[in-house]
Amino acid sequence: MRKVVIVTGSSRGLGREVALVFGRSGWGVAVNYLRSKTEAEKVAEEIMSSGGDALLIRADVGELVQAENLINAAVARFGRLDVLINNAGISNEGLLLRLSENILDETLRTNLKGPFNAIRAASEVMARQGFGHIINISSITGVKGRGGHSAYAASKAALIGLTKAAAIELAPHGIQVNCVLPGYMPTDMGEAASDKAKENALADNLLKTYSEPAEAAFFIFNLIYIKSVSGQVFNLDSRII
Repeated sequence: MRKVVIVTGSSRGLGREVALVFGRSGWGVAVNYLRSKTEAEKVAEEIMSSGGDALLIRADVGELVQAENLINAAVARFGRLDVLINNAGISNEGLLLRLSENILDETLRTNLKGPFNAIRAASEVMARQGFGHIINISSITGVKGRGGHSAYAASKAALIGLTKAAAIELAPHGIQVNCVLPGYMPTDMGEAASDKAKENALADNLLKTYSEPAEAAFFIFNLIYIKSVSGQVFNLDSRII
């Protein structure tokens, strides 16, 4: 039986690379998207052509029922759930004193409530199995903060806290929970950042280079095979935290 992974927000960027690295290794991959159906279909097709198996699922994990439907659809199709990657996220820039309540709510809903809902639904399946690994994609901004990104920083800091709390609660059920800070990457989200944000990310980087989505995906894929690690935060670039 194939091992199975769900990757939220896997139509583009890091999520796409993560879905593909699992698919190329013969895994069953639930490719989740919200709006980018055409891109998600291309990811699913590439997984199928490379020897993996893909299930395309539209779901807004910010809604608990849709998150549950995502998990249940994957289990119904593949018969198990080995790994959940909470990758879906958004970044909204704006000074704290000018940030609207709607932007704050939207950012927290996507970056924190979404992973919470997916973890809640997936952990029930994994607990019955007696195994599973959940990886949350956070950001160095959640550790160090960044001017003009208060909503994003708050959501990603909270996701790190959620990772550690969930790791403690779920360890008795054989479920690992870890967090990855992938670094600044030239994805759609990264390119949408201001020039100043890009300059600062590069200036703080000891090696003066951006992170590569394919390398981050490779790290995530290998992390799930390490059985003695849970509740940890892995920083994947050379900015010191």
